[in-house]
Amino acid sequence: MSKHMQLTVRILPYYKKGLKEVYPRIARRFGYLDEAWVDESPSLLQIVGDLDKLLYQLEGDPPFRELFLKHKPALHKFYEQIEEHVADWQLSKADRLLYKIEDIFDEIEKEIGRIKE
Repeated sequence: MSKHMQLTVRILPYYKKGLKEVYPRIARRFGYLDEAWVDESPSLLQIVGDLDKLLYQLEGDPPFRELFLKHKPALHKFYEQIEEHVADWQLSKADRLLYKIEDIFDEIEKEIGRIKE
């Protein structure tokens, strides 16, 4: 590593119209916790990284919380693997896991639609 410079890899969100457009049901439920945070359109990876804190805050919304609890083991496993792959500069492997996280969020979005409010 250079003495005065450092290489970094960052995973940034890329939504053409924001989190609310891509995952409206998820965004609406998280919006009850912190609307400004949802408006910033956090990346799915950031959401997974903050999942424990979010689950604690979601105690008032048991059905939504249960959906994320169900998927939490897989999401955390992928999150940890992504961090490892990025650290090892295996970016294509990390990218494949990002798709898996998106698949889980797609499933959660569908499952929210089946929750009776």
